[in-house]
Amino acid sequence: MSPRSAGEKPATPALRVGQGFDVHPFSDDPSRRLRLGGVHVDGPGARGLAGHSDADAVAHALADAVLGAAGLGDLGRHAPDTDDRWAGADSLAILAMVVERARQAGWVVVNGDCTVVAERPRLAAFVEAMAERLAVVLDAPVNVKATRAEGLGAIGRGEGIACTAVVLLAAAGSTSAAEPLGASQEEW
Repeated sequence: MSPRSAGEKPATPALRVGQGFDVHPFSDDPSRRLRLGGVHVDGPGARGLAGHSDADAVAHALADAVLGAAGLGDLGRHAPDTDDRWAGADSLAILAMVVERARQAGWVVVNGDCTVVAERPRLAAFVEAMAERLAVVLDAPVNVKATRAEGLGAIGRGEGIACTAVVLLAAAGSTSAAEPLGASQEEW
């Protein structure tokens, strides 16, 4: 591999990885419902999250991951919390807008992976539905996992919910977008 000349841009890889993170405190509004990954979560400890939109931390983290992988900045640049258009907005619609912007920039989602961190409510019964709804928006497989902060920090004290996300994008039209990565589950 030879060094690039001054001013020469590097070749654009066919695959890119992006990461995202979002955190929201619980809302004091008793009528605000908890929504994560496009799913309304009910049950013990299921208080809504405070935020400008519907405060869906899972959709927001995934949107940031898509934007990062596509080199398009962050969610605050595309859907700022200072813009009234996004007040109370459905975060799956925001995620769909972000995926479309990535497509316009020449990228398609290969897959996504999210980890929701919440002391409460317990989310195991909801992660499959979250993954299904998010996969429809991304038009790609999404895995959603839930874990606890084991009593540590603000999340561990039950003050809110956080989510991390990773997304793999492929250049539109590349063989990487159409070929499966690695062995299928049947091959394991």
